[in-house]
Amino acid sequence: MSGAPVAIAYDFDGTLAPGNMQEHVFLPKLGLDKDAFWARSNALAEEQQGDPILTYMHRMLVEATAADIPMRREDWARHGAGITLFPGVEGWFDRLNAAGAARGLAIEHYVISSGLRELVEGTSIRRHFRAVFASGFLYSASGAAIAPAIAVNYTTKTQYLFRINKDALDLADNKAVNAFQPPETRRVPFANMIFIGDGETDIPCFRTVKEMGGHSIAVHPAGDAERAARTLRLIDEGRVHCAVAADYREGAELEHRVLAILDLLAARERITARPPETNA
Repeated sequence: MSGAPVAIAYDFDGTLAPGNMQEHVFLPKLGLDKDAFWARSNALAEEQQGDPILTYMHRMLVEATAADIPMRREDWARHGAGITLFPGVEGWFDRLNAAGAARGLAIEHYVISSGLRELVEGTSIRRHFRAVFASGFLYSASGAAIAPAIAVNYTTKTQYLFRINKDALDLADNKAVNAFQPPETRRVPFANMIFIGDGETDIPCFRTVKEMGGHSIAVHPAGDAERAARTLRLIDEGRVHCAVAADYREGAELEHRVLAILDLLAARERITARPPETNA
């Protein structure tokens, strides 16, 4: 892929798909009420003073074991295959890639989510992401999930922006992400990043990208006045550049905003490009 790299990083739940990914297939398969599940998980986190991400993952394993539901990677992927996406998401990536290429830019897509990487792996859009940074399970020798391996919460999400920035995508390599790199040598400058999320849990990423010269966009379900108002407040608070409906279809407002950013980045590349050498 040629051209200056541009990274578009997405939250998943509420950004690419409505609600929480566990609510699409996993909880219904177990016959669990979503509100009761989250209440129990959050109560455990409060009682134990634990991370809510770790407690929801623990509850998923407990409930799956109680229901005698297999918990291998391929089983989680089957749950992920049933996730319903927002309108236009499936065609979004190829269209944006083509738009970027036409502007001399190489678009890369990433997920940074507190949801489960195992479920994202099963979705129809997984092939479009250069990397998926999300919570995930540890597996036994027999291939069954036995415990949380990694939890991505609202503050740790920002780590993955720096991994994209420095091209340090191997999560087992902490040296690479912490090693000093002059900003001008980093593979994807923050100015070439776009972060798309849906709310409070994305605020650290919104602020980091925006303050480092990139662009942050808040999305909300179309027709949801309450969620729309919440995302508009993020503009007033200086956390995002704009807030629009999570409509990824061609010609929708979200596409117009992102294409405008790509136009800006392409113009910046033309302005700062070194002139071709000429013979004296």
